[in-house]
Amino acid sequence: MRGRFILFFILSVILFSSCTGENKWQMAADIENAILRTSFPADTFNITDFGALQGDTNKLCTAAITSAIIKCNAAGGGVVLVPEGKWHTGPVTLLDNVNLHISENATLLFSTDYSQYLPPVLTRWEGMDCYNIHPLIYACDAKNIALTGKGTIDGQASDKIWWWMNGNPDYGWKEGMNSQRLAGRPLLLAFEQNQTPVDKRVFGLEGALRPQLINFNNCNTVLIEDLTLRNSPFWVIHPVRTDNFILRGVTIISAGPNSDGCDPESCSNVLIENCFFDTGDDCIAIKSGRNNDGRRWGIPSQNIIVRNCRMAAGHGGVVIGSEISGGFSNLFVEECEMDSPELLRVIRIKTSECRGGVVENINVRNIKVGHCSEAILNINLMYEPNENCARDFPPFVRDVTLDNVTSKESKYGVYIVGLENTVNVSGITVSNCDFEGVEEGASITGAEKVTFRNVKINGNKAEI
Repeated sequence: MRGRFILFFILSVILFSSCTGENKWQMAADIENAILRTSFPADTFNITDFGALQGDTNKLCTAAITSAIIKCNAAGGGVVLVPEGKWHTGPVTLLDNVNLHISENATLLFSTDYSQYLPPVLTRWEGMDCYNIHPLIYACDAKNIALTGKGTIDGQASDKIWWWMNGNPDYGWKEGMNSQRLAGRPLLLAFEQNQTPVDKRVFGLEGALRPQLINFNNCNTVLIEDLTLRNSPFWVIHPVRTDNFILRGVTIISAGPNSDGCDPESCSNVLIENCFFDTGDDCIAIKSGRNNDGRRWGIPSQNIIVRNCRMAAGHGGVVIGSEISGGFSNLFVEECEMDSPELLRVIRIKTSECRGGVVENINVRNIKVGHCSEAILNINLMYEPNENCARDFPPFVRDVTLDNVTSKESKYGVYIVGLENTVNVSGITVSNCDFEGVEEGASITGAEKVTFRNVKINGNKAEI
């Protein structure tokens, strides 16, 4: 059954139970209290003691940083210190109990020599498992690790470095050049659909699958704090199957293609607070694997808190999907500000019948929005309709609540696109919201139990 419901028409009558409201937000407090915190010995390992020299692009500090990390780890842990100055390096791999600290007025600049990022390592790329170009900062099977300090980590990506591999002329690609859309991406998509063994999915530079700035794979108890992260080749921060993850006080500025700010994938117990995002794609995008790979692992993301963050440019402020086949539950977003002509959506859920999975218990409150190009709340169960995949896995979205959200400009207040032949979006509550400068009100298809309570659009009371 498919229905289309616009503002001022009654969709359904909702009964509110005692499980809503403050009781749900007590769950957020319980989640935060359960998150494990990093802790490091006071021992400090200055990279200059291992031969690091600053300011010379011909003398990379890779070996010195690696030696300091290995020594720190062998000693039982501590701080690997990057002091004030500019330091050029190749890829960095963190080990247990190591806090890589980028001092104030220090910049870690990553090499623009692609060969530095070989051989490939185990990672996920757009929700699909593979061996790919080494992320600029990487950890695998590590615990109690951190990136801290008031310095800067700069991937040095640009239209001439990394971004052109996207295959878009707007980012420097030209006819005759390789790209991910011509090489690695369609092959990896085929590997995922055919469930080719992961050890056979190996991509080097010829695959043009750009690496993440920071990728933690199967880690536990992680902190990223106070840094400025710039110019990522691809996704900026990508924790995969990494639990007890805290991102705090970080500034992320990366305008390249697919420059998602932070993408926790199949992660549990995550806190993102006091951060600033200005990105070329989603600011925060929660994931749990793509299609067969996500179902094979069957590890959902769950228990994620986002608060006191500011979002500027981005395809979405806080997004779920599209690689969400393992499912997701328990999101709490509060006290955030979002405003940019290049911010497309505020809260977005994107999935499809390729993905499957259940997305539920999404809670958003006290959000101030200035300019948003499309919608304050966008739910789309027909994302990427031309994707070549088995479409036997209907997704479900249920129990989504927005409370006390204000906005100054957008095309829609709420925009929901459900499935054509079944209703898999249910329990959407928008309360105490004031949306101004809205062009087309609300557009809702393929959803049930959608309720507006004390909602104003362009100054008029809106009821559904």
